[in-house]
Order: sequence, then structure tokens, then C-alpha cells
Amino acid sequence: MIEIIFDACVVLLVWGAGLLGISYKAINVWIFVVIWPLFTLVLIGIVVYQWRKMQALRSLSK
Repeated sequence: MIEIIFDACVVLLVWGAGLLGISYKAINVWIFVVIWPLFTLVLIGIVVYQWRKMQALRSLSK
């Protein structure tokens, strides 16, 4: 099962690389070294923002 999922991901990356006109290695770097960490940081920022907003609302309701 893992091999099937891995192979499908490789096919998707090769297809995306061809679509963008870049190499498989380049799209791999862009996704897993640049885009994924930035996305993770943005999500962490959203969670912190919402947590602070909830804390402010809780303090107002007391």
C-alpha cells in the first residue's frame, strides 16, 4: 500500500514539474523546503492569533 501511495505521489510530482517546466528535484525542494514550512508557520500564526482572541473574549465575559 505504501509503495502505491509513494508511486502516485512521484507521478504527481513529475506531472507538476513538467507542467511548470522545472525538474522533479526543483519541485520537491519548492514543496517540501519552501512551501510546506511557510504554510506550517502561517497555520501556527493563525492558531496563536485565534487563541489570543479567545483569551481576550474570555476576559471580557468575566
